[in-house]
Amino acid sequence: MANNNYYVTTSIPYVNGEPHLGHAMEFVMADSLARYARQQGKDVMFSIGTDEHGGKIAEKAAEQGLKPKELADKMSALFSGLAKDLDVSNTRFIRTTDAGHEQRAALVWQAISKDIYKSKYTGWYCTGDEAFFTETEVKELGGTCPNHNRPFEKIEEENYFFKLSAYTEPVKQAIESGEFEIVPQTRRNEILSLLNDGLQDISISRPADKIGWGIPVPGDPKQTMYVWLEALMNYITVLGYPEHADFKHFWPADVQVIGKDIVRFHAAIWPAMLLSAGLELPKQLYVHSFINIDGKKMSKSLGNYVNPQEILDKYGVDPFRYYFLRHIPSYEDGDFSWPAFEAAYNNELANELGNAVQRTAAMILKYQKGLIGDIPEATHDIDGYQQAMKACRFDRALDEVWEQVRGINQYIDETKPWEIAKTGDEDHLREVLAYQAGALVEIADLLEPFMPGTATRIRNVFSEGIIRPIEGTLFPKHDQPSQPA
Repeated sequence: MANNNYYVTTSIPYVNGEPHLGHAMEFVMADSLARYARQQGKDVMFSIGTDEHGGKIAEKAAEQGLKPKELADKMSALFSGLAKDLDVSNTRFIRTTDAGHEQRAALVWQAISKDIYKSKYTGWYCTGDEAFFTETEVKELGGTCPNHNRPFEKIEEENYFFKLSAYTEPVKQAIESGEFEIVPQTRRNEILSLLNDGLQDISISRPADKIGWGIPVPGDPKQTMYVWLEALMNYITVLGYPEHADFKHFWPADVQVIGKDIVRFHAAIWPAMLLSAGLELPKQLYVHSFINIDGKKMSKSLGNYVNPQEILDKYGVDPFRYYFLRHIPSYEDGDFSWPAFEAAYNNELANELGNAVQRTAAMILKYQKGLIGDIPEATHDIDGYQQAMKACRFDRALDEVWEQVRGINQYIDETKPWEIAKTGDEDHLREVLAYQAGALVEIADLLEPFMPGTATRIRNVFSEGIIRPIEGTLFPKHDQPSQPA
């Protein structure tokens, strides 16, 4: 019997900063996969959440005169709020400070304990990165972390280590055999070249007196689990690992959506942990790239920071989703600029899609008193669209939809229903207008994963066999003051 379950996750953002465009894009990418799976009748589990432990959070909370949990509560609410504003249909929102996660993380630690040992560690550390750096890296950087502009600390301590080196070959084999698929190819090649060099054992805990804000190591409260280690566990703790029915139904994940800066954790360390625990690997890891602003890296110091809320407030949720899914390349870095967004909104959404809906509805009202008649079944080939969705190429899938949007506009211009109306050939006119309505309903179905609100509004106009007009327009133009919808 075919498995009808589908599980998709995003990475969980660290709550030391506010949500940015990259987080918003990752949310809507994963959401479009979840909605597409639901359209195919699958039982979908879709998890997002926040990563809330570690020294960085404790430090930032202290700066603001807050307890770490208070800061985490405040920041986590911003991420869950953004997901709601983006019309993200997640079924779970996990926080690593949830009691359930903390208990289950201890069970994951025990499941991989055969590969854990204690050892002395000497190295250079940066709290800003929550990471150790090698002697060579520190020399090259002149002893100062460039990301945080502070000197590296020399640390010697006793920590727990994970035998990552033992998993170089098994992880490599899983990737090469396609059991654990990494897309795009560039990211797959990147991780394979890392695996070819061989993985090193890694430190997975810190002394509790250095970092107390975290989950204690089972059986050793003097040590705290390293934040990135227990954060990775969220993908199974959210399902109730090890005993809950959800875990048995939904693991392994169908797709895990992450950004390119955390590939090593998700494509080398996470699969090694799963293999150590005797669990299956995710089927697919989709790695998206970054968003630049006006061709430059986004940063508050450059003053080119754009808050997702600004775009949502000005244009609304579906245009936001459309731009970041179509105009940011799914496999490469992309660019946001206000003029590019405005052009996509006015030319593609308002002129092409909005106009086709408006013209068709208006003609059926004018010539047929709003009665559509029999809407023909959709006949377009959607193979390219389906392949694009399978490969997480959201930009390509939307290109395929837009072929149809442009096609229906061309059809209207070429068949000229207004001319047919003058001839009095009612049957021909009814056929032409019903074809237009059918094509738009098909477009709405293809848009459902990307622009759910728009898809529903288009279907509402046509699908009952009688026109239910939209008040105002689908996408009010932005060069005039917009009318309330």
